[in-house]
Amino acid sequence: MRRRVLGLAVAVLTVAGAAGCGSSSSATDASSSDGGKTTEVKVGIIPIVDVAPLYLGKEKGFFSSRGIELKMEAAQGGAAIIPGVVSGQFQFGFSNVTSLMIAQSKGVPIKSVVNGAASTGDTTKDISGVAVKKDSPIKSAKELVGKTVAVNTLQNIGDTTVREVVRKDGGDPSKVKFVEMPFDQMPAALDGGRVDAAWMGEPALTIAKGQGARVVASPFAETDPKLTIAAYFASAKLAQEKPDLVKKFTEAVTESLEYASEHPDEARQIISTYTKIDGEVLKDMTLPTWPTEYDMASLEKLASLGEQDGIFGGKKPDLNTLFS
Repeated sequence: MRRRVLGLAVAVLTVAGAAGCGSSSSATDASSSDGGKTTEVKVGIIPIVDVAPLYLGKEKGFFSSRGIELKMEAAQGGAAIIPGVVSGQFQFGFSNVTSLMIAQSKGVPIKSVVNGAASTGDTTKDISGVAVKKDSPIKSAKELVGKTVAVNTLQNIGDTTVREVVRKDGGDPSKVKFVEMPFDQMPAALDGGRVDAAWMGEPALTIAKGQGARVVASPFAETDPKLTIAAYFASAKLAQEKPDLVKKFTEAVTESLEYASEHPDEARQIISTYTKIDGEVLKDMTLPTWPTEYDMASLEKLASLGEQDGIFGGKKPDLNTLFS
């Protein structure tokens, strides 16, 4: 898997080199009806609950009031979004912070510009959890040792935080067997006995619990109750060449995060406009928290855990450069 991560990084670096030779990172300007200038800004996102503030902010006019015509473009994950941002296909992107750290440690020229989402800090009700079947003998994190645990991406934020909770519970994390599987396939795989446990995000976690699954660990909340899990980012080139655009985007996202935090019912409702989540699941699932600032201590903890797991290829990411 480390070879695959390195391969992705090489691909991103190739894209970065090509991007440096052109002007593809520039956003498109257009005249607005009132004679002012609007800038079309494309954001590469994963259509999950975490990005609800972005859609809510667009609806409330937080971006248009700053001259930004916001367009969200869905991608399968950070493996597509990061090179898309570096090449200029997107002006900004959304990714979990471990993926950003991995890319930055490989020399990919990116910079986080504003916070994205964080753990609830509640070990009984967080946005991710390790679930087992109702009749499973597994009762705690240390009992995952020797068992097969599904995660959506190997060598990333999921297995890193699962290893940490196993370690904290007195188990040997090196003996947990991780397998890669999309979140939406995990409830059926767990129910069918194809895996012993699954680390799931929402809405998969709520779907699995609806089938009787039990949560035996909450890796995000147990790793750090203020864990920053995702952020919006830009290429270093865009940040240097268009600081005003970055500033306006950051301000609009910040206002969106604040609004979503203060109006969770509206945030929950807008999720139905860009996902196919069932109404009952949407009502029951846990939302992330949306603080406007990164929690640097939690980012340092993730970086240390990632270094311990060897996911950075021997070079620890420069958090001050990436998140300052």
